[in-house]
Amino acid sequence: MKHRARGFGLIEIMISLLLGLLIVAGVIQIFISAKNTYLSQNASAVMQEDARFILTKMAQEIRMVGMFGCLENVDDASAKGDFKAAKITSIQWDSATTKLTLVTADVGNNGGVPTWTVLSDCKAAATATSGAATPSSTQIAFPIRQLVYQFSNNQILLGGAAIVSNVNKFTVIFGTANTAFDTTVTGYTATPASTNLIRSVRLTLEMTDSTGRVKNQTFSVLTALRNRLY
Repeated sequence: MKHRARGFGLIEIMISLLLGLLIVAGVIQIFISAKNTYLSQNASAVMQEDARFILTKMAQEIRMVGMFGCLENVDDASAKGDFKAAKITSIQWDSATTKLTLVTADVGNNGGVPTWTVLSDCKAAATATSGAATPSSTQIAFPIRQLVYQFSNNQILLGGAAIVSNVNKFTVIFGTANTAFDTTVTGYTATPASTNLIRSVRLTLEMTDSTGRVKNQTFSVLTALRNRLY
């Protein structure tokens, strides 16, 4: 009596192995694609967070430019006699050296010694002194800082120390009024004729991904000045 052979032939086994390899390759490709997507999204999130941090910080400080206490006239009793000149040019952008200089009221008690301190009774007298100063019982102290931001070697530096990296481009333009007494912005320029014409500041930052996973992204913020510059 003859018995029919049972089982798989060589051809069936080879086909099964091929199908298995195709399935495994597909699963691996899905994992690789998911990982690449995660890495790209993470790189993009890092760029956005860096841009948000520096632009928010600078915008907050720009809003406080020109805030030198509760009186318009401040006597300059600083050690170098440099407060008055800094007060007049309290915001400057040098496109040649890519430096943004701000003379601003200390935002949120940043710590450390301020560049100047304005002591004022908010009635008749205000005096600027160098560094920190202790007010009397009838005075209020206003810490003032001179901050110098610079774009160099794909970094934003503050006082020479890098605070944000992977920056491809950084630009500053000012919204200006026609006269020192107008409040409406009539144009934008990087070189205003006078500081007292500035009504707003637009900061633009182009970030790049060091790993090359995502394209460059541009971020911009427009900040109005709260205090009139003289």
